[in-house]
Amino acid sequence: MRKAKGKEAAQMQAYLLKAADIAREATCTRSQCGTIIVSEGGIIIGTGFNNPPAGLESQRRCGYKKSAYHPKVTDKTCCVHAEQRAMIQALSLHAKDVPGSTLYFALIDERGALTCKGNPYCTICSKMALDIGIARFVLYQRDGIVIFDTEEYNDTSFAYRES
Repeated sequence: MRKAKGKEAAQMQAYLLKAADIAREATCTRSQCGTIIVSEGGIIIGTGFNNPPAGLESQRRCGYKKSAYHPKVTDKTCCVHAEQRAMIQALSLHAKDVPGSTLYFALIDERGALTCKGNPYCTICSKMALDIGIARFVLYQRDGIVIFDTEEYNDTSFAYRES
């Protein structure tokens, strides 16, 4: 992981703000997340926000306690992740541009403002990103904008421990 600086940070901030705009479409009641995937050429090739599968209210489980699920249920959220939606869209519309791309993830607060993301922990999204060839994850954290190589992001996700 490294911290973005200077001109690179300014460009990445603009992409994170676009991802935050996408997050405002999220319908999850736990958290609002948005993702954009940007090709090596700087074109947005995928966007996504978190909400129940196919937008079906019958599948909403945001109010359920995660402890209610069996340990074998590894993803205890009811929503399709913003990263997953963006990856699906990028693969369906711009598959040739996915390898080497950058995924920007934004979390917004209750006022709709970009807020800090904690350490990576979603191994479902990190494995999927590795498998399709996304090169980097960019997040806004307390230290500023940080860039993870996707393999490092996956390793960091697997090493996550709640404090």
